[in-house]
Amino acid sequence: MMKVRPLGDKILVKRDEAATKTDSGIFLPESAKDKPKQGKVVALGNGPLNKETGERLSFSVKKGDTVLFTSYSGTEVKINDETFLIMTEEDILGVIE
Repeated sequence: MMKVRPLGDKILVKRDEAATKTDSGIFLPESAKDKPKQGKVVALGNGPLNKETGERLSFSVKKGDTVLFTSYSGTEVKINDETFLIMTEEDILGVIE
């Protein structure tokens, strides 16, 4: 089992599963499914670097937060047959509470 620890200002996010059917009960073919624009924060790096002081800043999100991001955010990586996104905090639009 491989584990990944993001470095620096990077965040590892597990994207939510795509909907398999519409609210009215129609099943969607694979080609019609949109990639969800939300997911759960799985791991965080050390934090962004303050260029003036050289210190690490803290993240606004924490492990376990459900976050919203744009369709093309981050880099998709496959780890242990699961797909994750590695992105920066700037790619995150908001936290779902």
